[in-house]
Amino acid sequence: MKDSSIKSISSSVANELEQFEGYMRDQMRSRAALLDTVIRYILRRRGKRVRPTLVFLSAGLCGGITDRAYVGASMVELLHTATLVHDDVVDQADERRGMASINAVWKNKIAVLVGDYLLSKGLLIAVKQSEFDYLRVTSEAVRRMSEGELLQIQKSKQKSLDEETYFKIISDKTASLISTCCEVGAISVTEDPKIRLALAEYGELVGLAFQIRDDVLDYSSRSSILGKPVGNDIREGKITLPLLYASRNASKADTKKAIGIVKSKSAKKKDIEEVMQFVVDNNGIEAAQAKALELQQQAIEKIVSFPDSVYKTALIDFATFVVKRTS
Repeated sequence: MKDSSIKSISSSVANELEQFEGYMRDQMRSRAALLDTVIRYILRRRGKRVRPTLVFLSAGLCGGITDRAYVGASMVELLHTATLVHDDVVDQADERRGMASINAVWKNKIAVLVGDYLLSKGLLIAVKQSEFDYLRVTSEAVRRMSEGELLQIQKSKQKSLDEETYFKIISDKTASLISTCCEVGAISVTEDPKIRLALAEYGELVGLAFQIRDDVLDYSSRSSILGKPVGNDIREGKITLPLLYASRNASKADTKKAIGIVKSKSAKKKDIEEVMQFVVDNNGIEAAQAKALELQQQAIEKIVSFPDSVYKTALIDFATFVVKRTS
């Protein structure tokens, strides 16, 4: 994501985000020397705080930002950070946000334990504040994210992937946490189930659009813009929506060849270029981007009836940004 775009979208909650930094540091602190060292290292590679931003914007949209929103924002950020630490272990990643990953510096065992610690801290924040609705929605997100990751691993060993399963994977792996952020923001200020559901559905749809745009960029962007090698999904054997949509328009023989290259997980540069050209020639990129735009519009419809405010404008802008970003 471009920092300038996110800064513009989050400007209406800039003060809350500044206060959140101190609150978050306090929640992550530990008396165990090694753990505290790792935590300080994590805090040095601070991201764009998209998820707390969504909590605060959703809370503002639904009535106002209270102390409860800080509890909810801390929960989702701790959960998100824990999953990133665990993901780096699973993926054997050496870097995260331009810095060495936790597992690269302290090895897998410590990385797993640190991830567990962050997850438990997030849950304990809710327990101490008796925020049981927060516990329900965040625990559900953890379940979905775990199931989505396992389903993707299972399907990666097979030679095909259907559209329904693709959406199940990205819904659970990506959209679930974004949906949780928005629902937590609503929970912090209202008990109205319809309002809570509207924000949860907004987040789910935006999350789907976000992941589809990610998959489109893997076929259409330049490495210098995306910040990672284009065609990375092909290298990793992932069948994503642009390839699925291209397969609808291609011959069985061409489709079989393209899928075979992806599933081999040993594609050379010329093979990757062949698959990317297959997707371009058969309109996979355009079709996938059209789907992302459709989901974006559905997301905006979920909040269009809310009173106009800076928070509503920011959430609409975020939905738009998600499908137009170049990195």
